[in-house]
Amino acid sequence: MAVPFTVLVVLVTTSFPPLYQLDRGVAATLHAWALDHPGWVTLLDLWTDVFSPESWRAAVALAVLWLVYRGAPRLAAWAVTTMVAGGLLGLGLKFVVDRARPHLPDPIAVAPGASFPSGHALNATIGAGVLILLVLPHLSRRARTLLWCAGAVVVVGVAYTRVALVVHWVSDVVGGVILGIAVVTATTAAFETWRRDSGRRPVEPHLEGVEPEAEEQTAPEGKAHDDR
Repeated sequence: MAVPFTVLVVLVTTSFPPLYQLDRGVAATLHAWALDHPGWVTLLDLWTDVFSPESWRAAVALAVLWLVYRGAPRLAAWAVTTMVAGGLLGLGLKFVVDRARPHLPDPIAVAPGASFPSGHALNATIGAGVLILLVLPHLSRRARTLLWCAGAVVVVGVAYTRVALVVHWVSDVVGGVILGIAVVTATTAAFETWRRDSGRRPVEPHLEGVEPEAEEQTAPEGKAHDDR
């Protein structure tokens, strides 16, 4: 993910003409649609507020408190590290790239700060990834697939709202999602390396979760799901 994200940063900072035209064309089209459909704008506002960065941080914070309470500090440290690393990277890139947000007549929404990458898309990707990886050990195979699909729908929905409300360019939300995936992948890979160095069996985190051995500690009331 580092390579495509780096390429995207270069295209954004150099105002690559095809990307420039795509961003502005989509913004103009969605802006015109939103002006004619105020009810749709209300739904977009609701979605982007429910799945805001603050909501994801709160959800992960609650999960971390539960993990510490249940005696799984390593998982708690991984979740905190992933969220903090992603947030700091996002803020740093906003400062470095310093891209202006879309500015069109009759704006339907406003947002502060620089535009690239989208903080909403970034935090939704990281937050969903962290929470899903934490609960995977407690789910059946079918439920795991459904949960990944639901997570993808939420992330894509958040990314869409930011563009449809014309507070971000398409490349902003794409950058946020790619960076989020890269952060979760990197911290999960580092955690898996640590597990193996500690003599634990190799796992496939996207299927089994980050630390399936902690299933009993992390399950509600300490009850593990045994449907595999």
